[in-house]
Amino acid sequence: MHIDFLDETGDITKEQQELLLNVLQLASNMEEIPKDAEVSISFVSDEEIHRLNKEYRQIDQPTDVLSFALEEGEDNYSIEGNEIPRMLGDIIVSVDKAKEQAETYNHSFNRELAFLTVHGFLHLLGYDHMSDEDEKKMFSRQEEILHEFGLKR
Repeated sequence: MHIDFLDETGDITKEQQELLLNVLQLASNMEEIPKDAEVSISFVSDEEIHRLNKEYRQIDQPTDVLSFALEEGEDNYSIEGNEIPRMLGDIIVSVDKAKEQAETYNHSFNRELAFLTVHGFLHLLGYDHMSDEDEKKMFSRQEEILHEFGLKR
């Protein structure tokens, strides 16, 4: 999988980007996503994620992660007969919220970044938590992926 990182905060190290790349590679393999799939991850401030949350979800407060899926059930796309990579979408992570939640939940910042990134990734794949049943399925899958990678609480 190809991942583009954009860090608007300057707080995410190359090592953390590598960690997230590896976690998402594992998640991608576990979810049987094609190897040429692409995802964009942006790291932003609470102020920026608040703006996006208000604009796109009409929720006037910051959140920890937003996902914007680019596919609607298509397995692949083609232009003039040439198949192009799956563009899964964008994941936006609030670095401020990630730091705050890592402290609140008493685990590392890296674990929280991975949790939020996997959460956003699963949303791109169609998981959600609108019902209790869906929430249980999604959160269980997140924990499976993080535990498989070795990022336990």
